[in-house]
Order: sequence, then structure tokens, then C-alpha cells
Amino acid sequence: MLSYKKAGVDIKKAGLFKKRIASEVKKTFSKEVLAAVGGFGSLFSFSKKEFKEPVLVSSADGVGTKLKIAVLVNKHDTVGIDCVAMNVNDILCTGARPLFFLDYISFAKLNQKILPGVIKGLNQGCLQAGCSLIGGETAQMPDMYNQGEYDLAGFCVGVVEKKRIISGCRIEAGDALIGIESNGLHSNGFSLVRKVFSRRELKRYALELLKPTRIYAKPILSLLYATRSTLNATKAIAHITGGAFYDKIDRVLPAGLNARVYKNSWVAPAIFRLIQNKGEIPEREMYHTFNMGIGMVLIINPKSIPKVKGELIKFKLKSWEIGKIVKGRKEVEIV
Repeated sequence: MLSYKKAGVDIKKAGLFKKRIASEVKKTFSKEVLAAVGGFGSLFSFSKKEFKEPVLVSSADGVGTKLKIAVLVNKHDTVGIDCVAMNVNDILCTGARPLFFLDYISFAKLNQKILPGVIKGLNQGCLQAGCSLIGGETAQMPDMYNQGEYDLAGFCVGVVEKKRIISGCRIEAGDALIGIESNGLHSNGFSLVRKVFSRRELKRYALELLKPTRIYAKPILSLLYATRSTLNATKAIAHITGGAFYDKIDRVLPAGLNARVYKNSWVAPAIFRLIQNKGEIPEREMYHTFNMGIGMVLIINPKSIPKVKGELIKFKLKSWEIGKIVKGRKEVEIV
């Protein structure tokens, strides 16, 4: 006699797991969260007192094949941070403050040794971002994944005052590019990394490769709202993820302008040069795939460089003036 459990889906076990993690997840709740985890929908009471014209900003993204490294070395407590970061850092580029986050975890079979670590990372990521983990989905799909493998993605919603949306429309020639340090590879380029390194080498460098994506919410929001002068100085923000410098900075450029990046204005961490040398990867491909040590790029009024860098130092973040805006054809130059 067949049953759902015999088909590979244990509903009872999943239910017990959700109850077990509920108390941990609640640690991320702000006062605006109205419903506990486990309902049909998660409720968030949005107070409009802070905003005259609130605009909601959303993003959906996942961790990608970085999960393959986590599975290889059985270390799962940081990929949840990656998942939150990939979404939160994107909405920060509009000037939005993160409000809440939902996750999606899919796997072949519920593994009590893996999922608690994943949830721990999601919690930690939301605490770092200042947003609430208000729900999600744990999907058992035994025919979709090999045993021990899983996928992890998420969805984030934030809010920004309409008149304070950062769009890049005020960028002009002469503006400065400020690069903020990354925490290693973050969550991009791992399909290439896994081609470059052998299985043995992936294990050897696993701790470096699994460094969680830096979450920039607190420093960026502090920068934007510390004083009106720093807010007005910031004309665009680019999160350096998939497509890296070439495909991310050009998104915020107005027509008729180029972003010129001086690659010698900072020192790329050793892991990037190791990947490049081992894989014999061309320079352009490196800057089109990896962040090369720069997780976020701000385009600002050059007069505000000292104030902006000073604010970032408060959060112990290194930053560099890595380029400038010049006349051009809405392209990124790396020289």
C-alpha cells in the first residue's frame, strides 16, 4: 500500500521541524510582524507614519552553486546569510530599508543535520540586515535532488520614500566611484570556481570559498540617512554580483556617460588571483564574473568622498576611490 511517506515525503517530520525552528525565527521579528511562522500567509503591519509616499521595493534571488561547496564539506551555517544578503543588498541599491524576508528551501529528504544550520544562517542574515524572517517554504522533492543536496532562495521586501529613491538619474561626468570591500567571493562565479579547482582543492579552500556574503544594510542606511548632505551625495549604488563590474555598474548609468574603473586602485584578495592563475582566466573575464574584492560601488559627488569614507569607517569597512564617471556610451571601462 502506497503512502506519501513511502513516496519520499514525510509531512509529520517536516511539521515537527517547523515547530522546532519557530522560536529561533521569532528572534528576528520586529514589532510590525503580526503572525507566527506556519500560517497560510505571514502578516506585516506597515506603519506609514514614517513616510509620506512610501514605495515598496522587492527582490528574489538564491545562493546558486555555492551550495555545492557547502554540501561537499558539510558546512551549512553560512549559506543562509548569503541568501539574505543577495536580496537585501539588491534593494539597498534603491535606497530602500529592508522590512521582511521569506525563504524557500527545497531538498530530496528532510535532513535534521543540514537544515538547522541553514536556518541559523537565515536568522543571522536577517539580524544583520535588520529585517524579519516572517515565513517561507520547505519543499520535499525526492525525485529532484540527490540525497544531501538542496536549493536555497529567498524573497525580500523593503521600503523607501518616493522622493529619496536612488536611481542614478543625477549622475554626471566627474562623479567618483567608491568601492566598498567584499567578504571574498560572496555568491557568484562558483560554477567557474568548481571548474578551476579539483574536488580536493575545493575542500582545501572551502573556508575561504564559503565566507558569507557581506550584508551592507546598516552601513549603507547609516550613510544615506546620517545627514542630508551624505544622502544627496549618493547618486547611485551598484551591488557587484552576477556579471560583476561590467553588467552591474552599467545598470545605473545614464545615457552618454561611462564608468571608468581603475583596477590598480585597490588590491584584489589572493583567492581571486589564485582562481585566475589556476584557471588561466583572462582579466576581462575575471572582472565580468567576480567582485574582485569590491562588494558594492557608490557613485557620489567627489566633494563628499571624505564624509562617505568616514561613515564607512565607523562600520570597520575599507573603501577606495576606484574610478570616475566620464563621457561615453553607457559602458564600463576597466583600465
